[in-house]
Amino acid sequence: MFRINHIHLKSPDPKTLADWFVEAFNLTIDSDTVRDFGDRFISCHSEDGLMVNISGARTGEKMGIGDADPHYGLEHFGFDVEDMGAEIKRLEGLGAVLADGPYDIPDGRKIAFIKVPDNIRIELIQQ
Repeated sequence: MFRINHIHLKSPDPKTLADWFVEAFNLTIDSDTVRDFGDRFISCHSEDGLMVNISGARTGEKMGIGDADPHYGLEHFGFDVEDMGAEIKRLEGLGAVLADGPYDIPDGRKIAFIKVPDNIRIELIQQ
């Protein structure tokens, strides 16, 4: 059996991004260190236990820009929400930008995509 071990986000300011996810999605910060690679590495977890790592560039590492628009490769990850409209409004108040939706899906769910700090694309899913 395979299970997803973690999600890793890169940021020019890992602490600011980690704090944003703590406020926006109730992540908990487990550790905040500078690794031998020279990057600040913050380990967090979601309310359901998924590990989310946030780090900066390693010493000498050249980073490409983020892309919160639809694209090939890892495009987004999603969070379940209870009230789509209320969550979009709350997250916009934290600096997120509604990128697409919300849409009603034939199976009864509602989805929307937001752009969050450091140009990260997040899907919101209301069951």
